[in-house]
Amino acid sequence: MDLTPASLARYFDDKFAASPDPWRYRYSWYEARKRALLLASLPREHYRSGFEPACAIGALSADLACRCDHLLCGDFSPRAVEAAQARLASLTNVRVQTLTMPIDWPAGQFDLIVVSEFAYYLDAGDCTTLAMLAASSLAADGTLACCHWRHGGETWMLQSAEVHGIFARAASNALLHEVARIEDADFLLDVWSRDPLSVARRERA
Repeated sequence: MDLTPASLARYFDDKFAASPDPWRYRYSWYEARKRALLLASLPREHYRSGFEPACAIGALSADLACRCDHLLCGDFSPRAVEAAQARLASLTNVRVQTLTMPIDWPAGQFDLIVVSEFAYYLDAGDCTTLAMLAASSLAADGTLACCHWRHGGETWMLQSAEVHGIFARAASNALLHEVARIEDADFLLDVWSRDPLSVARRERA
């Protein structure tokens, strides 16, 4: 598989052309449960500015929007962007843009970045760049979440354990603190924060 951005965009466009919801984001209990666990693992109730790259049709974005004053979502598949824009049109605090990761990483800082179910489509070099950009773009009280399916996919994809190892190294280099790690039978979920205090300790401070 050619892992250039244009080829990957065509790969995903073909998926969305064959089905408006190829991974059953809207109807799968697995997807709903995973989203609930991810959302529950975020250490802060509310965030000022969130970023979700590779948002697909915006299923997780709709939930993240309830936790953010402003949320930027991006995807490099034109069909996915169109679907996400339609799904999120009523949410005035959300922007959906055509963004190719990691080359179109947005400027500025975010206090929430969620990388879910797409970093393993990149090669190791681009995944490392993505992880470094995410870790370095967190605000002083920022949260970084990373979540990926454990059972593989296409033969050319990275394994989820490799992806999370890359993100763990970037988080450590950026002096982030581990908030949560879930090794579910079906997915890996890691959450890091710049704030060293746990949720309970923060409430007592």
